[in-house]
Amino acid sequence: MDNKISPEAQVAELELDAVIGFNGHVPTGLKCHPDQEHMIYPLGCTVLIQAINTKEQNFLQGHGNNVSCLAISRSGEYIASGQVTFMGFKADIILWDYKKRELLARLSLHKGKIEALAFSPNDLYLVSLGGPDDGSVVVWSIAKRDAICGSPAAGLNVGNATNVIFSRCRDEMFMTAGNGTIRVWELDLPNRKIWPTECQTGQLKRIVMSIGVDDDDSFFYLGTTTGDILKMNPRTKLLTDAGPAKDKFSLGVSAIRCLKMGGLLVGSGAGLLVFCKSPGYKPIKKIQLQGRITSITLRGEGHQFLVGTEESHIYRVSFTDFKETLIATCHFDAVEDIVFPFGTAELFATCSKKDIRVWHTSSNRELLRITVPNMTCHGIDFMRDGKSIISAWNDGKIRAFAPETGRLMYVINNAHRIGVTAIATTSDCKRVISGGGEGEVRVWQIGCQTQKLEEALKEHKSSVSCIRVKRNNEECVTASTDGTCIIWDLVRLRRNQMILANTLFQCVCYHPEEFQIITSGTDRKIAYWEVFDGTVIRELEGSLSGSINGMDITQEGVHFVTGGNDHLVKVWDYNECEVTHVGVGHSGNITRIRISPGNQYIVSVSADGAILRWKYPYTS
Repeated sequence: MDNKISPEAQVAELELDAVIGFNGHVPTGLKCHPDQEHMIYPLGCTVLIQAINTKEQNFLQGHGNNVSCLAISRSGEYIASGQVTFMGFKADIILWDYKKRELLARLSLHKGKIEALAFSPNDLYLVSLGGPDDGSVVVWSIAKRDAICGSPAAGLNVGNATNVIFSRCRDEMFMTAGNGTIRVWELDLPNRKIWPTECQTGQLKRIVMSIGVDDDDSFFYLGTTTGDILKMNPRTKLLTDAGPAKDKFSLGVSAIRCLKMGGLLVGSGAGLLVFCKSPGYKPIKKIQLQGRITSITLRGEGHQFLVGTEESHIYRVSFTDFKETLIATCHFDAVEDIVFPFGTAELFATCSKKDIRVWHTSSNRELLRITVPNMTCHGIDFMRDGKSIISAWNDGKIRAFAPETGRLMYVINNAHRIGVTAIATTSDCKRVISGGGEGEVRVWQIGCQTQKLEEALKEHKSSVSCIRVKRNNEECVTASTDGTCIIWDLVRLRRNQMILANTLFQCVCYHPEEFQIITSGTDRKIAYWEVFDGTVIRELEGSLSGSINGMDITQEGVHFVTGGNDHLVKVWDYNECEVTHVGVGHSGNITRIRISPGNQYIVSVSADGAILRWKYPYTS
């Protein structure tokens, strides 16, 4: 039997249906398009274009690594995005055509990281700032898709420039700012040069986090890490005023926008959104949001604006009543697990650091969030009757919540010594099986009011990564990072079979007929095993790079899916052992993957906080 992955030619592409995710760490990463209908934001290597009202999504895919900055031209025709890459390698800027949603050009000069991008007011030029290893500023011609000139962004005795903004009226002037450096630049096109002028701030030494400019170019404003705002005059290059003198913005001014009617919208590192005016910068209106504010983007003239925070919340705020509406939310840490309730694809639950979230599948809406501060949830399962969500936590507790309200139903304290790492429930709703960081597998009897330990099975030497229970509840299989999978007899509560391999097992599945199991893990191999005697039937190369962390199989057992550190979702034919479809879209390591009941969707989750929903390629 041939164990190679079939050549790419025969492998179809898996269709991406929807993405839940937003990288709120990218400064000014959330943008409202000039058509006022769409918002544009980064998630991993992808740039998402989402209709604000209909929620329809398009994906711009072309970056090989995480997107680090984003800009939209004033006309709305172009989008530019920059990425990070490995030290010493070229980091690409991609110029996109907004209407056609396609790549126009790759601009490669900077190394390591693109720090910031800005378009000139009439779409003639794009200016880019390289990251700390690069330190240069480059002006590109959009018509020629080529660099015009470049220069070191900051002087020798100061830090890096991290912000850039174009003049609102002139295509030949832009400003950069960063750690101890504020410069106004003039472009001299005939000589292909840019000339910087340092701005004088007197005794003030500041690190600039954010930058904004008036509509008529009369002043530009700089938000600093110390929580004050500097107002500079671009003609005289002198400081006009700085404030507030008292009550500075806590944790720095991380976002700043000038409004047409005068005044500033200011976002702080502590999540405070303020409308204020120079010179006092006293809050005229303010609201508190969740997470550090990294983007403020105007919709139209600013009667309404969108705010993005580091905790991956996107808010819509109307200027007149200054009230926020949460329009999008997602995980901002690695997603550890995903599970569907029995027999329905309408909902699913995911868990991550400090929270469990329940989602409405077709609309991507978050229906419920259960938060346990300062803890990490490693695994979740729905009880078959749908009356509780059972969850495994790193503080060694098993917690059960009501799926409608999120009410805590019961806690099993000290369930495991080194945290609970895996969990599963039986279909009669009478037992919970848990695995711990120390390698123990414990069987719990769940009554109406009581939860008692039935048996602790001590065979694994290292943490349990996955548990699956047989349909008749008489047997279960546990996978562990000690290189063993154990099949347990749940009636006599003892070991039936042990499977050994030179790998850290990450995932295991029963074939629906339950005489075979499939496993995978860090050795990238997918192995089929006989349940009866634990012998290996076949092994195939599951991935070319990185561990396989998640797998799931259809109810019919004809196909199964895998996902792992190569960021690819793969659909396999069980009997032929061949990949039939590949899904490209994740930019973080895939941690878990599930096929929805009824085979409508595949949902995969990853370490960058993203949840991706794919169309299941076969009609069942």
